[in-house]
Amino acid sequence: MLNEHQVVITGLGAVTPIGIGIENFVEGLKAGRNGIAMVTGFDVTDFRSTLAGEVNDFNAEDWIDRKSVRRMDRFTQFALAASAMAIEDAGLESYAFDGNRAGVIIGSGIGGAQAIEDGYTILLEKEPRNMNPFFVSRLLINMAACMVSIKYGLKGPLSAPSVACSTGSNSIGDAFRILQRGDADIMIAGSSEACINPLPWGCFCATRSMTPNDCSETACKPFDNNRDGFVMGEGAGILVLENLKHAVDRGADIYAEIAGYGNTADAYHITAPQPESDGMIRVMQAALKDADMEAERIGYINAHGTSTVLNDKCESAAIEKVFGEHAKSLKVSSIKSMIGHLLAGAGSVEFVSTVMSLFTGVIPPTIHYTEPDSDCTLDYVTNGAESLDLQAAMSNSFGFGGGNACLVIKKYGDIDENS
Repeated sequence: MLNEHQVVITGLGAVTPIGIGIENFVEGLKAGRNGIAMVTGFDVTDFRSTLAGEVNDFNAEDWIDRKSVRRMDRFTQFALAASAMAIEDAGLESYAFDGNRAGVIIGSGIGGAQAIEDGYTILLEKEPRNMNPFFVSRLLINMAACMVSIKYGLKGPLSAPSVACSTGSNSIGDAFRILQRGDADIMIAGSSEACINPLPWGCFCATRSMTPNDCSETACKPFDNNRDGFVMGEGAGILVLENLKHAVDRGADIYAEIAGYGNTADAYHITAPQPESDGMIRVMQAALKDADMEAERIGYINAHGTSTVLNDKCESAAIEKVFGEHAKSLKVSSIKSMIGHLLAGAGSVEFVSTVMSLFTGVIPPTIHYTEPDSDCTLDYVTNGAESLDLQAAMSNSFGFGGGNACLVIKKYGDIDENS
């Protein structure tokens, strides 16, 4: 008899700076494609930072009708497109599932960034009566989740977390919990961010957390001795999660099982990680405990790896603390070196990458890495993609404000369908 608490991944969708759709995204990861370049959406001449991971070839009308596109902010368009991909990938478009037992959790950090700027411009330059009646629906963070719910008739649990850079992982973890409890059979989960706009860009420049380097080949280099800040990106990652029995009963193809989820807070600082990596350590330990898994079973960690001095140092130290001697055998990489930091979109896109690493046995590289740092001494994958027969993997996300989330997955083959 199948375990009613097991949760599996049956569909994936991604909108990223190195590829739209799972096939293109994975191809870009394997190739070590650099999606970072000079910002094209607006003039960055007077800004401290000039590089970003933009999604330049996205056409929302490939997934959404023209009238609806005009009423949505870019982050909602990303989420709807990635959800459409994931639902099609899972084979749910042609399956008559119970909408009352299907829900959505899609988060964002900034939400409708372009809507904010457009609305404020109209307010300043024209009269308040000229405000767009769809301004609110373009602005709200929950609109991505709501629009997916409306489009597909998903009437179960609905939520839109906003936990800065850990949002995507929190969304997936929260959906995992809902399915474990038996409150739904299917959950669409992930996150989306699209805030490469002057206002949020200027705000992040003011924090001095983004790199001032204007060379796209050297700017984003997680764990490198000369790293000096992150590069902002945009995009969305969406997954279809299902109760195992539901997935098996409908004959779904399965990528992996979600085995564990951890969620902690540093309770320390609005931007800096806790110096002793306390929250990072506890969140990885919590995810492993939740998975009832020995640390030695993890073969690969998709690191948060922001390319900031403090994060990479603290994350490396945390991994060493949690995994002990096994840390030397772990493969570690950060795909932010290719796509930039997608802020709230990071956790879900990176988790999609982790799922595909487990599924295909190919670990993506950390590109741009040239000089080791004595504070970062793990086995970082830096010389192209590596092949490895993985049984289990981990994905880390750590956010501004001290939010930490960690997800552990294992191969579907590890599930005993007769237990």
